Amino acid sequence: MLISPCRLHRASFRPIALVQHRLPRRLAFAAASHSHAPTTQDDNVLRHVFDSQSFWRNFRHTGGFTATQPKGLFCNQYLTQPQGFLDFSRATVEKCQRLVVNVVGASTKGERCRIPYFLDRLSDSLCRVLDMADFVRSTHPDSSWQKTATEAYAMLFQYMNVLNTTPDLKAQLEAALGDPEVRAGWTSEEKMVAQILLKDFSKSAIDLPDEKRQAFVDFSNRISQLGTKFIKDMRPELPSISFQHRQLRDVDPLVLQHVTRRHLTGVSIPTVGPVAITALRSMKDEAARHKLYIAGRSALKSQLQTLQEFLQTRAKVANLSGYRSYADMNLSDKLAQSPAAVHSFLAALSKDNESQTQQEMEEMLFLKKLEKGDEDTSIQIEPWDRDYYQTQLANKQRSRSRRPDFLSAYFSLGTVMQGLSRLFTQLYGVRFEPAPITPGEVWDPGVRRLDVIDEDKGRIAVLYCDLFARPGKSPNPAHFTLRCSRRISNSEITEASVSHPNLDPMQVINDGMAISHDASTDTTYQLPTIALICDFEEPSDRHSNSEEPTLLSFRNVQTIFHEMGHAIHSILGRTACQVVSGTRCATDFAELPSVLMEHFAADAHVLGLFARHWRTDAPLPYEMVAERLAIERRGQGVETEHQILLAMLDQAYHSDLPLTMEGGFDSTKVLQDVWDRYGSVKEPRESSAQGFFGHLVEYGGTYYSYLFDRAIAGKVWQVVFDGGRHGAAIRREGGRRFRDEVLRWGGSKDGWKCLAGLLGVERLRDGGPEAMAEVGKWGIKD
Repeated sequence: MLISPCRLHRASFRPIALVQHRLPRRLAFAAASHSHAPTTQDDNVLRHVFDSQSFWRNFRHTGGFTATQPKGLFCNQYLTQPQGFLDFSRATVEKCQRLVVNVVGASTKGERCRIPYFLDRLSDSLCRVLDMADFVRSTHPDSSWQKTATEAYAMLFQYMNVLNTTPDLKAQLEAALGDPEVRAGWTSEEKMVAQILLKDFSKSAIDLPDEKRQAFVDFSNRISQLGTKFIKDMRPELPSISFQHRQLRDVDPLVLQHVTRRHLTGVSIPTVGPVAITALRSMKDEAARHKLYIAGRSALKSQLQTLQEFLQTRAKVANLSGYRSYADMNLSDKLAQSPAAVHSFLAALSKDNESQTQQEMEEMLFLKKLEKGDEDTSIQIEPWDRDYYQTQLANKQRSRSRRPDFLSAYFSLGTVMQGLSRLFTQLYGVRFEPAPITPGEVWDPGVRRLDVIDEDKGRIAVLYCDLFARPGKSPNPAHFTLRCSRRISNSEITEASVSHPNLDPMQVINDGMAISHDASTDTTYQLPTIALICDFEEPSDRHSNSEEPTLLSFRNVQTIFHEMGHAIHSILGRTACQVVSGTRCATDFAELPSVLMEHFAADAHVLGLFARHWRTDAPLPYEMVAERLAIERRGQGVETEHQILLAMLDQAYHSDLPLTMEGGFDSTKVLQDVWDRYGSVKEPRESSAQGFFGHLVEYGGTYYSYLFDRAIAGKVWQVVFDGGRHGAAIRREGGRRFRDEVLRWGGSKDGWKCLAGLLGVERLRDGGPEAMAEVGKWGIKD
């Protein structure tokens, strides 16, 4: 596509099981120590706006704004009321039409030299509406806002598809790219933008005859419908199954009491969800575990039919676009570039992981034989055993530590946000500064606004933090880029002054949203605007003299560090062109900053910047974290193997198999073949777990990306930040290196070249299967 809101990273990509399993733990060890961190007034305010409800209520209105001064949602002048979304959309279409005229009418070399600039502005204009509308329709609690956001999204999406199938736009871009004199006038960013957009055109069937182009459009629409249906219908054939009371005696009764249905012969429990996961981890009865495991992985037959048509239609679209398979098409602009390169990575990673997986399987098998009191050599670990015996092994280690888990007392939400600000100050010279809320600016009273302040450049971003639970809100953590960074040219300012002589040109250009101007270089940027979504419990203010803050589990600390990794990429990826700013890089490179942040979350020196008991102010004893990490690392080999299998399944489903498989496409047989060939344990023949593999829809052919970026992040942590040793995790030297080689480029520089410069490994510079295999050999080093 020429212009697509999907070029940004929205919801955070985290690995999943086909149905239910423990999420992998991505942690690191460090020597215990506590680092001195200076305290400032702003630093304390940052902590209090998240930890104290009464403080926040007073602070949010300190800007002196009145109800008669509505600024609009996100301070966007159009969004003072829901209907404004439609006005915003119509104004955007008019602006885009003028930009299209500039591109199509370009005839001189000077005019063609500006084609990437105008196309970038076109993309920015559309994405301003599409990205905000996408966020509002999924997050805003008011149905009237949801409704108009959905209508605005549909209006702009339809217009975007018209542009993506406008031959004159592609012809002009090709003509400009084909003229050496024109290209010579482009910046490196503009060259990258032109190449990206031309590749997107090649995927949109724009060169096909009318009949085939219409088939492409019809297939694309059908894919969208089937993908939505597949996600919506992810549920098992049997929503619950019955067990005898004795089969559930090892399951925590507190877990069962609110969700089970009791009857004369036993108890019924759900086949998917938290109760089922807990039961699989704790039921000693193997037959019961087997029964629950299969029930939770048996999809509706209609769901499998939906999946088959979905994958076959994707394959047909790829064929129409001139590609052998959907994976070939979707990987052409990724670091991997081809399915063969992905296979090289996964094969190398699997080999690196093999010994750890084997050791963990032997530990589980030993426990199983011990529990059964049987040395029968035919006994083996089955798929329904894994969670149970991994839990038993973890419990044994936990009991040996004999230390109660009070970690959350050291992680109030305010201190964690304070710690992130201190860490980013140490690494990158940027900090968070709480800002008052203007009327109508946020979608819920609990949303906090932080301005991101650079020590040299001043305010460089706006960050909205919607971190507390409320009815109807998605529980999934996510990062949304509502608006990307972009340099505003002087010619654009002049253009706005002429077209709207009675208005502030910046108000015209930027819809009233935040900008920054550097007088020393006379450059103006629109500031990236970001929203972070979590689902934490809101702090209590039931005690007037001693409010209890929101206390985070260590897992939640890792989550918010992960999401803030995406945010810092959006913040520091400050490019002149919107198409390549921030997280708008290759999908298989976008998770690197966020996964790397999880290493920082487990580092002793980083935790020493902020982790203190919320009531006593005592520093966190790092031994508590080290013990938690040791426990959570158990089973990492088996978990990594499971993710490798899912990535291989994703590749198989997006190969040419949906259209060429002998005897007709059978998604269940493909799953079994992958597990039989590469897995330590075979998938049961009665399972149809692929019906729950929701990431197939969004990440078709790129599910390997998370493993890929985990391997890279482990290497970066060791090479650039010295594995956290001797305080390296909080030194400016490492932060400057990562910023200069990776973050600041957004997607404007090839990811392989970024890695070669960052790690000093020149053989990575050109990528390819060999480079992918080398990353696989690094392994997952958490």
